[in-house]
Amino acid sequence: MNVYLDHAASAPVLPEAASAYADAIGRVGNPSSIHAAGRAARAQLEEARERFAAVADAHPTEVVFTGGGTESVNIAVKGLMWAAGAGRDRIVTSPAEHHATLDVVEWLVARGARADLVPVDPVGRVIVPELGAIIEAGGTRSVAVLSLLWANNEIGTIEDVDAIADLAAEVGAPLHWDAVAAFGHVPISFRRSGATAMSISGHKFGAPIGTGALLVRRGATPEALVHGGGQQPARSGTMDVAGAVALAVAAESAAASMAAEDVRLRALADRLAAAIRSEFPDARLSGDEHRLPGHVHATFPGLLGETLLFVLDQAGFSVSVGSACRAGVSEPSHVLLAVGLDEPAARSALRVTLGRTTTESDVEALLGALPEAVAAARAAF
Repeated sequence: MNVYLDHAASAPVLPEAASAYADAIGRVGNPSSIHAAGRAARAQLEEARERFAAVADAHPTEVVFTGGGTESVNIAVKGLMWAAGAGRDRIVTSPAEHHATLDVVEWLVARGARADLVPVDPVGRVIVPELGAIIEAGGTRSVAVLSLLWANNEIGTIEDVDAIADLAAEVGAPLHWDAVAAFGHVPISFRRSGATAMSISGHKFGAPIGTGALLVRRGATPEALVHGGGQQPARSGTMDVAGAVALAVAAESAAASMAAEDVRLRALADRLAAAIRSEFPDARLSGDEHRLPGHVHATFPGLLGETLLFVLDQAGFSVSVGSACRAGVSEPSHVLLAVGLDEPAARSALRVTLGRTTTESDVEALLGALPEAVAAARAAF
């Protein structure tokens, strides 16, 4: 048995995206070259840019193709910080962000920036009045970037996007949305998001690993991390035509199936969550109903999540304890600590994320295996 239930870590590449990638990668030509092959590659690249922009509700000139979410976040947070005017030396974020943001903030603070962390509530959502108070207390014109997750990658909680965007506009704070976990799974319009920048990663919705985008509002000019040929704003380097094509195709496919998948995956996730509540009354389910479809996150007292993951892996189930980006790091989830759990509880987590390939029989199989796996993990604790 091999049941893949870790779609939030990486979704299987969609067949249509793989086909488009294979076709594009078989063509020769640097899109910056002016000969016929180069012009053909450029045309293919710009068509992909337009198609992706249409899905994201952005202007094509606002699309910067990147190598994934971490790079996009780094360009956004560092680039906006470095491009900020005099007196803007402050970053505002939350303690429940992805490490791509938190580690960048720590790096910038070590080099003279200031940072404020706004608390999150017990389901992981930013407390908007406290966000406003923190911004005001430090001076609204001192904020170089306000960076927050659109949806939490570990527990699936979706932010109060409109309220945060309204607040950012009111105080004049450049807003960066880390939409890596959300894009392709819930409706997102860059035009209406209130964002100066938005980070996106292709492998979260069926494009190949190594593809992504940073959306940058027209008129904004984040500083580049890497200098060179200036092929794209804030990102030098020969552009990956095949990756851009596959990203656009996967984004279109995700958008076309989003409504139906939302209904289907929420029903499967609700079935799984209800069974966990019934079978394990002492388990704690994270988040609330306003979360990503297909996201189920729970903590089980009296065990280590890593042990439970190992037992389930041996039984043929691919699940996780949290962000795959911290794999191999033996530490409690900073997200769960931020929502108020103690360290033992934060170490007892299991994240199950469903996706396009998940079937009802997959969920039923996991439910059949979970009691024995939890018992084995508790016995080993």
